[in-house]
Amino acid sequence: MQTACAIDGLDPATYVRHGLHDPARNWPETNCYVDLLIEVLARRGHDPRAALAFTVAQDYEGDQFTFFKIPAADLALLYGVEILELAIFDQLEDHARVQLTRGRLPLIEVDSYYLPDTRGITYRHSHSKTTIGVNVLDSVDRRLDYFHNGGYFRLEGEDFEALLRPVRDNGLPLFPYVEFIKFGPASSAHKQIEMSRTLLAQHLRRRPARNPFTAWGDVIGADIGRLIGRPPEWFHTYAFSTLRQAGANFELLATYLAWLQEHGDPALERARLAAEAIAGGTKILQFQFARASARGKVPDVADAVRQLASNYDIALDSLMNGFVARGAAA
Repeated sequence: MQTACAIDGLDPATYVRHGLHDPARNWPETNCYVDLLIEVLARRGHDPRAALAFTVAQDYEGDQFTFFKIPAADLALLYGVEILELAIFDQLEDHARVQLTRGRLPLIEVDSYYLPDTRGITYRHSHSKTTIGVNVLDSVDRRLDYFHNGGYFRLEGEDFEALLRPVRDNGLPLFPYVEFIKFGPASSAHKQIEMSRTLLAQHLRRRPARNPFTAWGDVIGADIGRLIGRPPEWFHTYAFSTLRQAGANFELLATYLAWLQEHGDPALERARLAAEAIAGGTKILQFQFARASARGKVPDVADAVRQLASNYDIALDSLMNGFVARGAAA
């Protein structure tokens, strides 16, 4: 078999991204893992917004905000989707083909140096690991169609060889980390709404003990000090792990609350607006941090961080009083 495919009917040349990746959003991309799953779920006919309840549990982890992922249990409950680790003990290309022919989507950690969709960033310029979802594999024409971040792309030729057929000097190569998505029967759209509400109450009970923006505020001065004088690449990795993860997470929360409003939960507007304010506030802070890094001047961001913390309390307290208290009363 020359070509193996998991999801039929997709063409990188005409692919349209899901609305969660609309360029008009503050954070049109979140992280490679969540963005990929949003697109895959949508292409399987599911509404990915139902899976966003987990966003209320994000914390500040001491040096970064939680690199958030949709919990495996939520994916299984809502969509019948399982993500399992794939052991690689032979040719990666052959393992990927086996899963694709079974209708499963391999998720492969790769070097973005060989991903054409990163042209102008890392493609043939610098090395960075990321995750792609392989959807079409053509071994004869050396072609790969793949999900990455918020889009669907194609690579071929030398890039195909580098990712799937690495040269072995001697012995076994260093195998990449690989998972695969198994697609099972999903719950009905109506059940997904009710299940998602239940998941929201559960995730709210995992709310961080301390406001994560207040915790970040304790160390942000030292963070900014380390920015000064360092190369731009350091700023980008720092911003990705802090501002982007926090901002994108709360923009997804705002979108999730809007989705619940569409399905009969009207008393969410205050929390939704507060989550949107966090998304916008972190975007502004990113610009301030970038200027500080470029100019070597330390900005005063204390008020901005306090405002983020205030909006966090507004959003989470409102939701706790609504969903958790309501669930306990029921």
